[in-house]
Amino acid sequence: MTDSIEEILYEGKWLRMKRRGQWEYCERTHGKSGMAVIIVAVTPQDEVLFVEQYRVPLGARTIEMPAGLVGDLAHGDELEDTLETAARRELAEETGWDPQRVDVLLIGPTSSGMSNERIAFVRARDLVKVGDGGGVDGEDITVHAVPRAQAPAWLAQKQREGYELDLKLWGGLWMIERNPDGSAVE
Repeated sequence: MTDSIEEILYEGKWLRMKRRGQWEYCERTHGKSGMAVIIVAVTPQDEVLFVEQYRVPLGARTIEMPAGLVGDLAHGDELEDTLETAARRELAEETGWDPQRVDVLLIGPTSSGMSNERIAFVRARDLVKVGDGGGVDGEDITVHAVPRAQAPAWLAQKQREGYELDLKLWGGLWMIERNPDGSAVE
């Protein structure tokens, strides 16, 4: 498969569709190397931060953890953006909370058969409220701060109400108290 000729089938503003042999897949055309962050964040009041927004590809509202692209900057410093700075920026934009500390936990593909996108789980700690959140550029994000002990039941209720749930939520909930190797968070 590696010696097949790669061809571009379509290139838009945000995505590029390619084919290599019989395999079709897509790539992001902006940001830094198809890399994104998902932020696991708990407020000082022990509330897990979730975001709700309408997602066009699903035709539905979703519940997710705050997330965003690395290198998705308007001022041209895409190469200067890191996982940590992207996590700080996205958390503040989407939820109105600023982390004093961020720890990169894991990096891996989101859908390895369809896309080159990779995501990093990032744990945000020592949060300070700096605004209302809600996103930028018309993202229309609703912030939910849910008591940690009630988060799984709250998510199950949202699913019953018809919301689409990002499956990475369950990994994020696990990483509130555990490191990727299973050890307890200090």
